[in-house]
Amino acid sequence: MILSIASGKGGTGKTTVATNLALALGKGIQILDCDVEEPNGHLFIQPVWDREETVNTPVPEVNEALCSRCGECAELCQFKAISVFGDVILTFQELCHSCGGCTRVCPEHAVTEVDRPLGRIRLGHRDDLAFVDAEMNVGVAFAPPLIRRVRSEAQPDRIVIIDAPPGTSCPVIAAVKDTDFVLMVTEPTPFGLSDLELAVEVVRILGIPCGLVINRAGEGFDGVNEFAAREGIPILMEIPFDRRIAEAYSRGEPMVRVLPEWRERFVDLFGRIQERVENATREQNA
Repeated sequence: MILSIASGKGGTGKTTVATNLALALGKGIQILDCDVEEPNGHLFIQPVWDREETVNTPVPEVNEALCSRCGECAELCQFKAISVFGDVILTFQELCHSCGGCTRVCPEHAVTEVDRPLGRIRLGHRDDLAFVDAEMNVGVAFAPPLIRRVRSEAQPDRIVIIDAPPGTSCPVIAAVKDTDFVLMVTEPTPFGLSDLELAVEVVRILGIPCGLVINRAGEGFDGVNEFAAREGIPILMEIPFDRRIAEAYSRGEPMVRVLPEWRERFVDLFGRIQERVENATREQNA
């Protein structure tokens, strides 16, 4: 099973849920921290690092001596990563989506691809828990290739938990696409509800079953519960606004270790998710 932990906004508690769920389940788990702009799952898992490598993406480079300035590469590129102005050829590597089309349409074979570093990926473990994360380089603004590289490390013999980026844009799609279930984490505030509505719309377009965790529950705003009831989204867990949980988080300590009663609650949460995934599979095969 591949389970994504997502949210419409940052700061709702995605990493808290992802790391504590993984630690509660114990063996046979892998966490993929796909929040490559600010990965922080390692602060709670504290893995032993086994391997680290640079992640590159191919971008165009033009040999001006061979180029005839025909402009076919610029005409093809929808993202304007290559432009031709008379005798001047400009490449904008930051805009390139690495499709390789420019190298194929060039009649003079003047366009080749070179590697542009995106960031680094790290693989590690803590006991039997496998852990993967990545971090984008400063100045890089295109996260999906790095996220796909992290997802390529998923181990099919394990339960994979993806800590997705916040929001509803391309990085989120890259992280949650083709997963079995999306567990959305939100907070009981008007801002939390607004972003949750957007996240639900995205997940439904992707056709992935979903459920909800309400973090810092009991703050007096009922809009999230009303939305979930109206839209038929199951609330699978509520985490109260508890000073002990906040203090543990501030120290980088998982709540399932500081407050042992939460271990069973997270195990029960996974059982509910598993049941819904099985029901969804049966409905698809019916």
